[in-house]
Amino acid sequence: MGLETCRANQATAQGVPTGSARDRQLPFGPCHEADTPWKMVLGLMGVVVLLVGWTTATEPRGHHTRFEDLLFRSGDSDLVVMYSTYFATAGRCAGCHGHDQDTLASIDAQGRDVNVADDWRSSMMGNSARDPFFRAKMEHEVLVNPGHQGAIEGKCLSCHAPLGFHEERMLGHAPFTAAMLDTSTIGLDGVSCTSCHMQNPDSAGTLFSGELRFDSALVYGPYEDDEINQAIMEFFVGFRPGYGEHIQDGRVCAGCHTLITGTLDLQGDPTGDEFVEQATWHEWLNSVYTADPQTNCRGCHLPRITDSIRLAADYAFLQGHSPFGLHHLVGGNEFMLKLLKENRQALGIPATGVQFDSTIARTVDQLRHRTLDLDLVLTSRDPDTAYIEARLVNLAGHKFPSGYPSRRAFVQLVVTDAQNDTLFASGLLDTTYEVIGHDATYEAHYDMINDPGQAQIYELVMGDVNGDVTTVLERAKDPIKDNRLVPQGFSTTHYTYDTTRIAGVPASDIDFNHDAFGVEGNGGDIVRYHIPMNGFDGLIQVSARVYYQPVPPAWNEEMFSMQGPRIDSFRTLYDAADGTPTLVAVDTLLDDRTGIADRLEDIAAVWPNPTSDGVVTISAKDVTLMAVYDATGREVRAQVERTAQGLRITLPATPGTYQIAWRAAGRARLSKVLRW
Repeated sequence: MGLETCRANQATAQGVPTGSARDRQLPFGPCHEADTPWKMVLGLMGVVVLLVGWTTATEPRGHHTRFEDLLFRSGDSDLVVMYSTYFATAGRCAGCHGHDQDTLASIDAQGRDVNVADDWRSSMMGNSARDPFFRAKMEHEVLVNPGHQGAIEGKCLSCHAPLGFHEERMLGHAPFTAAMLDTSTIGLDGVSCTSCHMQNPDSAGTLFSGELRFDSALVYGPYEDDEINQAIMEFFVGFRPGYGEHIQDGRVCAGCHTLITGTLDLQGDPTGDEFVEQATWHEWLNSVYTADPQTNCRGCHLPRITDSIRLAADYAFLQGHSPFGLHHLVGGNEFMLKLLKENRQALGIPATGVQFDSTIARTVDQLRHRTLDLDLVLTSRDPDTAYIEARLVNLAGHKFPSGYPSRRAFVQLVVTDAQNDTLFASGLLDTTYEVIGHDATYEAHYDMINDPGQAQIYELVMGDVNGDVTTVLERAKDPIKDNRLVPQGFSTTHYTYDTTRIAGVPASDIDFNHDAFGVEGNGGDIVRYHIPMNGFDGLIQVSARVYYQPVPPAWNEEMFSMQGPRIDSFRTLYDAADGTPTLVAVDTLLDDRTGIADRLEDIAAVWPNPTSDGVVTISAKDVTLMAVYDATGREVRAQVERTAQGLRITLPATPGTYQIAWRAAGRARLSKVLRW
């Protein structure tokens, strides 16, 4: 019996209409060429007999035996179980890797459910195909260049609906389109399990812009072949699991998170130029984090725990595995997550409000604690001017913001007096959530700000063939501005710089990605504020905040000027959404005097920072160490040696961000130090 005949018979037996691969939802396992009923029966009986610990397989459970449950169940009724020719939906994987009703599998040491299906379903990855912003932008591009519809939709869907797109490609069918997406179960599954775990290890990390390659019937994971029971998945699901280094080192992310598009002129004709729409993977390559195998994409977006986790439900005899990667898949898009949560039923999203709340909380936590370091320093003050520095350091493994070019971060600085009356403000928002003073086209990069109409905005601004600002991706030719904070270790001489270049930062800003000694690679920037005091010499309070906006209003103006069902739908959702940006970092200072010659920075120094060997010196008289903390706030042990310069501190061997609490001249200080 042939493959198609077998599947058609299965579908008929279950009352499922036959049709193309993307329309079939088959609860049975995969068919194989030359399968016959008696061979299937013998195979089922043989496996039950041979695999130790399966004596409960035939115990009654309701209307079906436990063995039948293993064949049919998806783990959750709202996750569709489907096989296509090459792939399976996340619902099929959830049967073992979703919620375990017996609370044996996917449970951590504290008894918490850490199953990958429930964490994934409320992520932006899990909803990449349903994302209304993506759908509206794809429609916008087509309306601008209708003759390029196939290329536009193909490029977008290759990453946002990878299973649907690549299924048709691998079958040799006509290209997958936006019209097909709405009725494609496998396409609507978004970036689901097999999108990553079936990627070919040889091509991962070498092909980009949605050019993904897959291995048929093979799935890759983080555990060695001899550490797992391969027969279980192969028998019940039809995919053979095995170890994949590309799953561990993040290469499976590269195919979509470096995206290069061809440039069209304003008449819609190709110019032969290319534009880097995003290069998150290459930004990471151009950073210090490549030196440590733990600090890749997985390290932040799929954080690992050391608890021993049983991987599959209904197999009590399986041993636990450690470490275990939590499939939080958290980025920084709090705005879109909230929009998806509020409209999950209308958008057909199989995730609960509670699940979205968990993903949103993790997103905010990541932005607040592992994205950016902000220090506010008053360097000098006289009756005419207060000189203030906002010192920023990027803690992410790529640019901040990274990814899709709509995203931006901005600095808000407010100076008030003792009565809380505002003396100066930069970076405030108006009622539309636009930065006050934003120039008509774009806001330039500033090294020094002395006017309320100026604000520091970190962003990518695209320019067309005429050098004008555009938000149409196919019209983008060159970056007019890309002053996004680069990762630590970033170098303009790195081989990836042609895809990760800086633009619009004037040469006069000598501290952008440079430390006080002029050494490149600190991943930071200093924004200097010269605040007019007009003779005021009383107490001032200064607060600085950095906010993140993934979909700012200016980005939508060009798209919202056009009409289309997807654009109109997103406009309605966007107008009803809370556009409040996400707070990333905050720092404050208080000054009640006009001279600050005795400030701690003038009598002490913490160097080098970052440190490659973990050794840091605090140069100061009578300095004492109070404590050293890791990035989670947990106190850690450090070696301390007193030298003629002050204190020599050796941080723990694990790379990361540490906070050193120390005291000198009767004053305490908390210094953040990065160990590479």
